[in-house]
Amino acid sequence: MKFTVEYPVSAAGYDPALVTGAGMARVARAADEFGFDSIAFTEHPAPSKRWLDAGGHESLDLAAALSYCAAVTSRIRLMTYLMVLPYRNPFLSAKALTTVDVLSDGRLTVVAGTGYLRSEFRSLGVDFEERNELFDEALAAMRGVWTTVPFTYRGRHFEADGVAALPRPVQFGGPPVWIGGNSALSRRRAARNQGWSPMMASEEVARTTRSPVIATVGRLASMITEVRELAVAERGDGAVVDVQVQSAASGYLKNPGSVEEHRDLLGRLAEAGVTSFVLHPPAVGVDAAVDALQGYAETFGLRRAAP
Repeated sequence: MKFTVEYPVSAAGYDPALVTGAGMARVARAADEFGFDSIAFTEHPAPSKRWLDAGGHESLDLAAALSYCAAVTSRIRLMTYLMVLPYRNPFLSAKALTTVDVLSDGRLTVVAGTGYLRSEFRSLGVDFEERNELFDEALAAMRGVWTTVPFTYRGRHFEADGVAALPRPVQFGGPPVWIGGNSALSRRRAARNQGWSPMMASEEVARTTRSPVIATVGRLASMITEVRELAVAERGDGAVVDVQVQSAASGYLKNPGSVEEHRDLLGRLAEAGVTSFVLHPPAVGVDAAVDALQGYAETFGLRRAAP
């Protein structure tokens, strides 16, 4: 099992020291040193105050935050978790992501989704009802400029003629793309890409994010089997799909419970086909976040980075 640390700026009431250069560098380096596999940031470029007051969270710019983490780490992967592709022109997105990949020597993983906040779409001047079409066109355009020079594209929303988006990403074909979301459409998209990133959440959270409920590990296992069978049908034998999961247990670092119960859950998730688990460090301070990461790594046997 691999482990992704979602940076705690996404937690309500976080310590402002976490969004200073020194604070972020310390947490990122700790995650790198203690053997965590990825550090991730989510995005909400224009959330409503009403959403924030109802339990939403603040965020940083994805590319800027990941580039900063790239500069202060050497091993850990850098993850958009997740990036809402319909929010922006795909050629701008591709350039920002390529920059992170180049500057990190190929450590970027892109988790992408369609988004769910109507008010945010409105603020950004994007048609909420068109988000699925925008997503598919955006991903096609990004893949195109990462792999083809010159690249020409004709879609409903985007067009390009002879684009040469250079330099290319370090990772051949562009960074791996994992699809966020629980829906059947998200699963079909995941089968055509490198990964799937669902959420096991309560019905209330599922309603807020406009996502189907995945309540049990057994249900998750059947969906993972479906995605991997679709991947073989789409891409042939040998197709690989990583699966990253977030659940209520992702808060273990903030409220540690039974070590054996958590270890058992990780084991059951691995048996279900999960390859990566998301963790949320405490947001009360830099020291607390670092201590929690160290404690988890020692308790669950994460491999420390070489000095």
